[in-house]
Amino acid sequence: MTERVPYGYNPPADKEKGTLIYYDTFEHATDDSIAIAAAVADDRSFARLVLYPIHEETAKRMSKEPVSPYYKREKRLSEWLSEFGSDDITLDGWEGKRKKYTPMEAALRHLTETLPAPHFVMLAPETANLFASFASFEEWIVRVRLIVTSEPRMIHPRLDRYRHRWEAL
Repeated sequence: MTERVPYGYNPPADKEKGTLIYYDTFEHATDDSIAIAAAVADDRSFARLVLYPIHEETAKRMSKEPVSPYYKREKRLSEWLSEFGSDDITLDGWEGKRKKYTPMEAALRHLTETLPAPHFVMLAPETANLFASFASFEEWIVRVRLIVTSEPRMIHPRLDRYRHRWEAL
């Protein structure tokens, strides 16, 4: 269908851009913490918030803390999404389809290739320190910015060196 507009009309600029990726096990995440991530995405005008729950095999290798099965955490997030009711928030199930250990680098590669830039990754303080300990951290920290849910008690030296690329809520 053709629309008529006055001569000289310029469509308004899109103020929303980029993607906020919430990378977590979501084992201990409450509805309030997910709502905080949604509020951060809204306040900073991100086009999309992507919840990325990691598989239990990935969580087992990243930390020794046990987590519930992936499908249970995914179901809880789906229920939260239907209750919250926002089109700008999506749940990425790529790791659930793989059903095995997925390195963080592979997950970030998948997310950055499929989602609009710029990319911001929201992490728990422990996960941020763990990410900084990976050999590929310096390669990734220049591509993404980090938002840490709270100030880490102990900061990894690489994370401290790249303090200008992350912030704590």
